[in-house]
Amino acid sequence: MAEDLHIDNSDKLSMYESLLPQLKALCEGEPNQIANLANITAGLKEAFNFFWVGFYLVENEELVLGPFQGPVACARIQKGKGVCGTSWEKEETLLVPDVEAFPGHIACSSASKSEIVVPLIKNDQVIGVLDVDSNKLADFDVIDEQQLTKLCQWLVSIL
Repeated sequence: MAEDLHIDNSDKLSMYESLLPQLKALCEGEPNQIANLANITAGLKEAFNFFWVGFYLVENEELVLGPFQGPVACARIQKGKGVCGTSWEKEETLLVPDVEAFPGHIACSSASKSEIVVPLIKNDQVIGVLDVDSNKLADFDVIDEQQLTKLCQWLVSIL
């Protein structure tokens, strides 16, 4: 597959619907987890121009920074801490329209204004999270939640 993405920019849902099959094709046949996570973060960043997008992976009872695109980030997050740690603890997607209003928010960057975190659940255990930040308030909605959840459900099948 060519490494160029072709995104239908007519609306947000169309963007996801054109991007997700290309991300799957990009990962098809690639056994390396880091390569696949890196390409997924790059594809999401390129398509949507998110402020920050990346993965944290569970390692020794912490979330450890994995492949990402954007400014430097926190390297480790404890379970139950911040949006990512809370998503891990609750095993659910968190959509946060204003990170300043989230109790215990970890500010890796003061430019981050809203966030969505989707847990990667495999064999009934969270193995990591997809974290996406925006520099705009209330930038994520139910379309982001549904489509990123769909992406993560597929992703755990190849991890």
